[in-house]
Amino acid sequence: MTEQQIQKKITDKLTGNGWHVVKMIKVNKPGTPDLIACKAARCVWIEVKKQGGKLSKLQEFTIKQMRAKGLSVIVAYGIEDIKELI
Repeated sequence: MTEQQIQKKITDKLTGNGWHVVKMIKVNKPGTPDLIACKAARCVWIEVKKQGGKLSKLQEFTIKQMRAKGLSVIVAYGIEDIKELI
């Protein structure tokens, strides 16, 4: 399954469970996760990877910075990685 297919499944599942999901296409911060999902004042950033996919060094750095600021970031390889949100 491609990252795009996984993103669609995650987006559809979260949207169906009341989340507002935005696909980040062009941002001013390279390495920013692919999706942001918000529900009832909670926001979660989601970096989607296909099975066997690896984070780039820039993605690792950005995610580490985001988490240090108290932001919630999930690296998802499939629906099972977002089950805490549904």
